[in-house]
Amino acid sequence: MNLPLSRRDAIARFGGGLGTLGLLASLPGVASALPSAASPLRALPHFRPRAKRVIHLFMNGGPFGPDFFDPKPDLTKFAGQRPEGADLRTERPTGGLLPVPFKFSNHGKSGLPVSDLLPLTAQFADDLCVLRSVHTDNPNHGPALLLMNNGTMTPRVPAMGSWCSYGLGTENENLPSYVVLCPGRPVRFSILWTSAFLPSQHGGSYINHSNLDPKAMIPWLHNPRTAPDAQRKQLDLLGEMNREHLASRGGADAALQGRIEAMETAYRMQFAATDAFDITRESAATRETYGKGHFANGCLMARRLAERGVRFIQVYYGNSQPWDTHSNHDPATRTLGKDIDQPIAALLGDLKQRGLLEDTLVVWGGEFGRTPVSENGNGRDHNPHGFCMFLAGGGAKGGMSYGETDSFGFKAVENRMHIHDLHATLLHLLGVDHERLTFRYAGRDFRLTDVHGNVAREILA
Repeated sequence: MNLPLSRRDAIARFGGGLGTLGLLASLPGVASALPSAASPLRALPHFRPRAKRVIHLFMNGGPFGPDFFDPKPDLTKFAGQRPEGADLRTERPTGGLLPVPFKFSNHGKSGLPVSDLLPLTAQFADDLCVLRSVHTDNPNHGPALLLMNNGTMTPRVPAMGSWCSYGLGTENENLPSYVVLCPGRPVRFSILWTSAFLPSQHGGSYINHSNLDPKAMIPWLHNPRTAPDAQRKQLDLLGEMNREHLASRGGADAALQGRIEAMETAYRMQFAATDAFDITRESAATRETYGKGHFANGCLMARRLAERGVRFIQVYYGNSQPWDTHSNHDPATRTLGKDIDQPIAALLGDLKQRGLLEDTLVVWGGEFGRTPVSENGNGRDHNPHGFCMFLAGGGAKGGMSYGETDSFGFKAVENRMHIHDLHATLLHLLGVDHERLTFRYAGRDFRLTDVHGNVAREILA
């Protein structure tokens, strides 16, 4: 095709009338599902997957496991003291052991202990796989957030959602394969869902859902000046020019290929996103079941995205790091627990009722835990040595706890699970061999688990 104007001129002329370019700029990581080497549509996994998708409920700031799923009566027995085993190095000065005021009881046929902070979530005890022995490498938020989300404390590497999108593609060509829901900005912000050196269409699409109007969540979603059929013709012409330009460069420009595909998804999202992100289309009864607040809305939105084929969905609890309880830990945790209990229970029940929980892996946790010893007399410091998470559905064995911390909940001591092991296990449940999901960059093969990671086969159903 020979045109009397350059590709740059064409983009400049068409851009004024092509609303999808505005949407593309708003969602730089939007993923396309067009079949290509960089974005395989329904790409075959390495082996039979138990999960097709992940919903990651992220408690940014770090919760304290013994408040929820890891009862430690010795915290009360030795309150105020600092016996051997409670003297590990902490980020800040800390005092004696701080007791837990919340009561535990056993739930479900499995008898899984859950505290009274989560009475509704406890009804799903037989679906929960509680990981009591997770540990990480750094007590600071930034590095710990990167390790949990990106597999390394070094920035500029892909997020785990990006690896999942790259390895497995998407089941819906009209929506991003990786969506991040957060009513604000977590520490480190967009680097936590970057595609880095992976093709750009695999980056997370950040949605601030503090305003529930889809037009506010995704600016420039609709083009008021150009009808859809005209937009389609413009995009087809621009795409043809882009592909001709790509061919002239040997077809090896991953950045350009990613841009072409992102434009296509941005166009299709005009029609699909209005429905997918609009929770007002849910019944009043359903919205009441989830409750009110940003986290409740995020959980409901996550279910809507999961049933529409989005591969990886992250729901950040709130802006910044609301679980970072350096002072007034107990009253803050009581409020936080009440705020997450109803939405999590509603999400698990909703997924189960729709037959989605069996192939949706729900992950709950923060970037690290908190110390059993006190900070400022009534707070808890950061604790990378041992903390709790839970998995539900997606091939994880329910009604069990895995691993143990010491008698104070300070350090993982049995079946220790490093973040690399967690990532290896999550990928395994998705049908992916973590050692084979690689991308060559800067002269070496990168992977989410770097050169580490073992699958925790004891928790596989």
